[in-house]
Amino acid sequence: MTDLDDTDRAILRALVEDAQQGAGALGRALGLSQPATWRRIRRLRAQGVIAGQRLVLDQAALGFGVTVFLGVTLATKGRVSLEDFERAVSAIPEVQTVQHVLGLYDYRLRVVARDLSDFERVLRRRIMTLPGVGQVDANVLLSEERRPGPL
Repeated sequence: MTDLDDTDRAILRALVEDAQQGAGALGRALGLSQPATWRRIRRLRAQGVIAGQRLVLDQAALGFGVTVFLGVTLATKGRVSLEDFERAVSAIPEVQTVQHVLGLYDYRLRVVARDLSDFERVLRRRIMTLPGVGQVDANVLLSEERRPGPL
């Protein structure tokens, strides 16, 4: 675990809001010089606290109006079937996340589709034909009130 001070936390909060802002602007907002801010950001990256940056796309604007969470239980369990399933499901572009979980299901998937008929096509032709798939439970996302934010 990395020791973070209040300034480090303020930098992280600001970068979560807008990861593209420069060290100069960020430093001015926090009362730091540009070089001091840059050194802190570089240290946070080196320590693995900042693991990368992501571009967030508007799925609806790109024509993907449906998000479905799938709980997948594998019919056969074993190391080989887990690896085969993970490799195959990760190759499906509509599957946005693959989470190996403990509980009712073996995996939780986040799947995007243009509409419900498109989702049905992805489910029938791509997901249900994956190696080891047993039972699948679907939950359609109606709204998302809070997106993941700073810790």
